[in-house]
Amino acid sequence: MNFNLTSPRRETFLVSVVIAILVIIGMIVPLPFFTAYGMGLLLIAYLILLAGVLMENF
Repeated sequence: MNFNLTSPRRETFLVSVVIAILVIIGMIVPLPFFTAYGMGLLLIAYLILLAGVLMENF
């Protein structure tokens, strides 16, 4: 399999980092949504970053 990997756009990277940071803060300070769905949100942040790497204009 040959993947053409590109660097993600700045906005895609920042969205995934912001979600990940909010989840980490939610582990320290109880935030209602981010504490309850932390692992799922981390998975979503990673998938957003993965899409940014695999797709050229995402």
